[in-house]
Amino acid sequence: MSNSCIHERSSKEEIETGEKLQPKFDAQGLIPCIASEVHSNEVIMFAFMNEEALRHTIATNKATYFSRSRNKLWVKGESSGQVQWVKELRTDCDQDVILLKVDIGEKGAACHNGYKSCFYRKLEGEKLVYDSGERLFDPAEVYGK
Repeated sequence: MSNSCIHERSSKEEIETGEKLQPKFDAQGLIPCIASEVHSNEVIMFAFMNEEALRHTIATNKATYFSRSRNKLWVKGESSGQVQWVKELRTDCDQDVILLKVDIGEKGAACHNGYKSCFYRKLEGEKLVYDSGERLFDPAEVYGK
């Protein structure tokens, strides 16, 4: 897929049923992006992309996001080594959300807290409980915190 595959938005019909990628970025120039693990389809994280991040993702097959807190591009794995290799890029019917199906490897982790998925807790009654296994890496060792 080349970087020229991103097109300006056009008619509703073309957006919803056409063959061109016409992402809808919000007023801040961002589009929500869900990442799922390609083999299990488990949702492993949620982030935002701007157009530059989307183009970089397409060009490199490495999941690249826009960090709102750092106000810069964030190539997943640049600090942790936990690269997300994009195997498939999808968009929803009105092209306002991106879905990446990524390969994180057998021992890969998407979460900066060391878990495979950022969704490692669930609500039971009135409290959050861990249900996603153990940490795959120690954040203090990886990030030096």
